[in-house]
This record gives sequence, C-alpha cells and structure tokens, in this order.
Amino acid sequence: MISLRSICQAWFKPFLISGIKPKGKPVHGSICSLQFHHNHRPMHSSQCARQLATNSTEESLLKRKYVPRRTLMYIPGHDEKKLRKIPNLGVDCAVLECEDGVALTKKAEARENIRKILDELDFGTTDCAVRVNSMDSGLTEEDLQVIFQADKLPQTVLLPKVDTVDDIIEFTTMFKNVTKDKNGYCPYLIVYIETAIGLLNMRNILQQAKDFSAYGIYQLDGVVFGSDDLCADIGASRSTAGTELMYARQQVLLTAKAFRLQAIDMVHIDIKDLDGLLLQSEEGARFGFTGKQIIHPNQIAIVRDAFTPSKSKIDWAIELIQAFEKHQESGEGAFTFHGNMIDMPLLLQAKNIVQMSERTEQAV
Repeated sequence: MISLRSICQAWFKPFLISGIKPKGKPVHGSICSLQFHHNHRPMHSSQCARQLATNSTEESLLKRKYVPRRTLMYIPGHDEKKLRKIPNLGVDCAVLECEDGVALTKKAEARENIRKILDELDFGTTDCAVRVNSMDSGLTEEDLQVIFQADKLPQTVLLPKVDTVDDIIEFTTMFKNVTKDKNGYCPYLIVYIETAIGLLNMRNILQQAKDFSAYGIYQLDGVVFGSDDLCADIGASRSTAGTELMYARQQVLLTAKAFRLQAIDMVHIDIKDLDGLLLQSEEGARFGFTGKQIIHPNQIAIVRDAFTPSKSKIDWAIELIQAFEKHQESGEGAFTFHGNMIDMPLLLQAKNIVQMSERTEQAV
C-alpha cells in the first residue's frame, strides 16, 4: 500500500530538488504536515499546493494583460534574414524556432541567432516567443542556456511534445535553474500536445503546469494542437477534411478551455491552398479555438480575420447584452431579442465576443 508520506514526498520532490519555494508561510513540521494558514484551518500539503495554485492563477488572470495569438507563426532560428522581418509581418505571435523548423546541423546557429535577435530587434506589439526543443530530444537545456543569455528575454516560451507530467517537472526544474538570476522574469508558457499519450495525459500535464505557475516561474497561458505529429504517432493519413483528427482536435480544445487557456489550432500545411485555409480557420474559430498556427506570411491575413469577430458580430453582441440588462431591470418574463427567444448560453456567447474584441484592441 502506498503511504500518505510517500505521496507527499512525491508531490514535493520537484520543489525540494529545484529549490522552488511556495509563496506562503509554512507551519513547521514534517513534509507531510507542511501546511499553510488558510481560513485558520490546516490543510494537507497536496491540498495546500492546489489551493495556492488556484488562487494565484485567478489573480494572475485578472492582473496580466491578454496576449492575442490569433496568428502564431514559426520563423526558423537559423535564418537571420527572416528573423529580422518579424516587426513588419503583422503577426500576433512570432515564434523564434529551434525545433522542427531547424535541421540538427543548424541548431547551434539557430540558438545564437535567436539570442542576438532578442537583444537587437524591437518586436513592437508582437508577442515574441521562443520554441525550444522537446524534453525527449536532449537539446532543451542547451537551448535554454544559450538563448537565455540574452538581456532581453522572450515574452512567451513554447514547449513542444509534452507527453507526461515528468516532462513538465523536468522542464520546470531546468528552466528555473537557467533563469534563477533573471530577477522578476516570468514568461508565458504554452505547451504542445502532439501524441496519443500526451492527449491521454493532457489533464494532468496542464494541472501540474498550472500548479507550478503559482510559484512565479512562468504563467501557463495556452495549448497548441500538434496535428501532424499526432497523425504520425497514431498512423493516420492526413486528409483535406481532417476527420481523422476531429476527436483529438476537440479534446485538446475542451481540455484547454477547462483550464481557461488559449487553444491554438493545427497548421494548414498546403501554403498554396488559401481557400482551404479559410475554411479550416473559420471552422476552428467556430469550434472555439483562439488562434491558429501558420507557416507562411501569405496565411497571416486570412487566419487573423477568421479569428477576429466581425464588426456586425460585435455590434450584435453588444446590443444583445444591453437589451438583456434592460430586460433584467424591468423584471419581465421571457427574454426575446430580434424576435428570437434568448437563453443563457447565447448570452454567454455574446459576452465572450465582446470580451475577445476588447482584449484584442487593448493588446494592440
């Protein structure tokens, strides 16, 4: 039988090894009796960590600005010429790429280029992000050690191919050690779900990353659906309709939204098929994705427009909300709008549209 002590030790092991200290005042005692003051009632260590993470996440959602990532574009780190074009692209999130878009023989060059570009380039309102190599590649630590020598650090860090909770624990320990002298640095973290095992473990992965976010190392902010790696992992053939990915695509979306995270949809790999890109982008936006990965400048405008509520849609949402508030004040019965009966889900949808519009405008 697994003892309570062993459970507590397993939970706190990453914090003890890496020197991560929770923000709070511990009550003295053994590791299993470690408690924090909360409404004058003691809590077990696991309850305490969950409560601290929940409170911190709620506060950070209110305090930190919303960063739109309607368009998330990869720029290979070994190509300095392309990197220097970023400020003129008009993309929401520019990903300085060390992973799939860079050949193994070009990894070292990519790291140095990215470190230099971070210090030299003014990214303006673009979310400057860096995608390191996955934990199973054995290259992650070297990526971090070189790139994070820069004086100006990326606003967002992307971690690909997260398959297990151990991947998050090991990355967090590694990341904290590399950035320990970067006082006050707390980037956004976006993780990738790209395999069958990653999909099955996604809930636990996000919970662990959310818990770690409470310690000011990073702020978990989104999930990317890695469709092509998933197809390869399960042996599926990629089709234009994408029906072979529908379950996984929806599962990534639902789980991300359950954790109040951004959900970034799959890449449309045929860069010449702009009609197909439009259809897929509009579909993703209808599903509830907040943005989409892109690989070519020609895809930017189509994707950005698809994930931006139209003026007519925003006007409809504002008018509906105002009408509902007026109806509430009147105390009348059923609420109708433009001749249609309105229920709570539709009202919530209207509020989401207005919120997205406001946050996008604030971030620009």
